[in-house]
Amino acid sequence: MPARQPSKPRTRRQTPETRPYHHGDLRRVLIDAALQLAAEGAEVSVREAARRAAVSPGAPFRHFPNRDALMAAVAGEAQRRFRAEIEVALDQAPATDPLGRFRAFGLAYLRWAMSNPAHFEIISTGRYFAHGSSAELTRDNAELIALTERMLADAAEQGLLRSADPKRIQIAGRALVYGFARMNLDGHFPRWGVGEGETERMAEGVIDLFIAGIAKP
Repeated sequence: MPARQPSKPRTRRQTPETRPYHHGDLRRVLIDAALQLAAEGAEVSVREAARRAAVSPGAPFRHFPNRDALMAAVAGEAQRRFRAEIEVALDQAPATDPLGRFRAFGLAYLRWAMSNPAHFEIISTGRYFAHGSSAELTRDNAELIALTERMLADAAEQGLLRSADPKRIQIAGRALVYGFARMNLDGHFPRWGVGEGETERMAEGVIDLFIAGIAKP
């Protein structure tokens, strides 16, 4: 009678719950997955980001305990990229020309918002998480507001402004660029006869019209 062959150990089939992830930077992958979901207009959750990243549902929670934490990370990255765009634009604007710098800031805002609609949506609306819950975003927004305040204060000191109320100008400028960016994101421009390739030129024209309106002749 032939000797009985030893049975092979049974290999446990890996399910999505047991499959190990092989990403070198899981945090980075989850942020990218959440951004992709937001760009598609899909519901964002930690578990859905894990599914998109092809990792076990429990793996992300060591980095992000909940959706707010995940979206705060996405928003933080968006804000850093936005700041980098602003800094490049201001580096190219003369330090002695506050209205020129104010214009450069506004154009950088619009160019970034139009080129990064998903990031803009995340950092400009409360749809995904409460912005006030992120100390980083709160601090960063305060710094940007202070930056525009200094530009307008310098312009006022140089006698360049029509109005003696820089705060009103600051809020009007913010409303202008935010409204323009929202119109672009929501697809309003075609009904106004502005083609896809014309939005940046229109943005420049709108900013220049605003600057002309606040500057002394």
